[in-house]
Amino acid sequence: MISRRDFLQVGMAAAALYGTSGFGKWGRLAAQQQLTQDELLQFDTTGNLTLIHVTDIHAQLKPVWFREPEWNIGVGEAEGLVPHITGADFRRLYGIEDGSAAHYALSYNDFAALAGSYGKVGGLDRVATVINAIRADRPDALLLDGGDTWQGSLTALRTNGQDMVNAMNLLGVDAMTAHWEFTLGIDRVTEIIENELNFPFLGANIFDAEWDEPVYEPYSMFERGGTQVAVIGQAFPYMPIANPGWMFPGLSFGIREERMAEVVAEARGAGAEVVVVLSHNGFDVDRKMARNVPGIDVILTGHTHDALPEPVLVGQTHLIASGSHGKFVSRIDLDVADGAVREVKHKLIPVFSDVIAPDPEMAALIEAERAPYEAELTEVIGQTESTLFRRGNFNGTWDDLICDALLSEREAEIALSPGFRWGASLIPGADITREDIYNATAMSYPNAYRIEMTGEMLHIVLEDVADNLFNPDPYFQQGGDMVRVGGLGYRIDIGKPQGERITNMTLLATGEPLDAARSYVIAGWASVNEGTEGPPIWDVVESHVRKLGTVTVEPNTSVEVVGV
Repeated sequence: MISRRDFLQVGMAAAALYGTSGFGKWGRLAAQQQLTQDELLQFDTTGNLTLIHVTDIHAQLKPVWFREPEWNIGVGEAEGLVPHITGADFRRLYGIEDGSAAHYALSYNDFAALAGSYGKVGGLDRVATVINAIRADRPDALLLDGGDTWQGSLTALRTNGQDMVNAMNLLGVDAMTAHWEFTLGIDRVTEIIENELNFPFLGANIFDAEWDEPVYEPYSMFERGGTQVAVIGQAFPYMPIANPGWMFPGLSFGIREERMAEVVAEARGAGAEVVVVLSHNGFDVDRKMARNVPGIDVILTGHTHDALPEPVLVGQTHLIASGSHGKFVSRIDLDVADGAVREVKHKLIPVFSDVIAPDPEMAALIEAERAPYEAELTEVIGQTESTLFRRGNFNGTWDDLICDALLSEREAEIALSPGFRWGASLIPGADITREDIYNATAMSYPNAYRIEMTGEMLHIVLEDVADNLFNPDPYFQQGGDMVRVGGLGYRIDIGKPQGERITNMTLLATGEPLDAARSYVIAGWASVNEGTEGPPIWDVVESHVRKLGTVTVEPNTSVEVVGV
């Protein structure tokens, strides 16, 4: 197993041989007043081709707070490697000074305190400013959207994704791939692709389940900087497992490694000098794919919401991770000559909303899209004395609050909240608006169910979710984080095989061990089963927060994690 020190040395050597990073200066700045837009956007232009990558925006038109994860556990070959290094260890690995802008942007420690200094992040009007600045320097830069764009906010829910389609059309995206887009339903996705989208929707790994034929264009060819560039789309592989298959009947997904190899070869045969995979696989899946599929120059990776200030080099393939929620924009310059990539230079640009000026045209569009819903969005439901966040393998405080709401409002003994990675954060002292609640809950199958389940079945469910997350083979990791639980404690041993990870399941109300034979009243939400009944989760949470007035979420000690 490579040590962290060796990993850093390998990364530095790779940078010297294959490219450099523009991470540097903003990572060493010590206070917000020292940040300037020019410094954030400064880049020493290299080569003849520029890629711009955004991904996992999750319908966030406006700036948000967003806390990075404390828990991001790697298993198998990924153990101890980025992106599975967090907090102080992450800062040491990349030489990030404590208290700096990079500390705030890229690690979780002191989040609330640093948020007061550095402010919110993202906002598509600020993202537009960043992209326009890059295009001013490199007019034919390729802007690529990694998906999870049309879902995750009240306005996207109300407009069936139209607000985000309009915004991304204005942004001038050149191609996209997808994941949560399909939860709008196949009819709506088809309508958008055929009638409203101004750019290609790519999915080399999406097939017709009956005829076993491709449904969407696998790649697009672009001529930029005198270079032929193939952009291959790789949609989220596990759609019918992680999301409701009845919403997109007839479609078959999957990693389809052999298919990717075929498409890469086809693109090379068609004259591609550069092959870029626009992926929603997740980082560890992309790392394995890069190792197994030759001929890929760059993988723009999405889905797992990781943000890395340096590319990860696997063979000759550069993996670029650009975070989520509009918090970062990646710029990648390539020097291409004689049909090959000679140099790669990269910068992960943090979108500090108090530093980067909003683009007027995008700001006007955002205002128009939000106007019909402004009163609803801004209504204050309560306040929080705690940091509310979701990211991390365990114990996100937003989901602790959601579980508390389910226990109380649905009169349940145990609550389950799915391990979604989308959802903006809140800092202590902030109002909780209706928009904030929707930012953590807005999706198209929100019903808060109430069922009975035996202790044995609940154990099976937790074991299944744990294997989706901690299977040593990344091709069997189906995304997301561990299901959050309310009213229940347990012990999880990461290193054990499936069926043996979860032990010591305890009903917190009584302190008694869970009885395998007894039925318990379970409340949850986001069931993939068609026809699930119950109130939408945002109503459940709003009712709970109104009753509390001020929310305080105590540290969650109900899950004991071992084997890390």
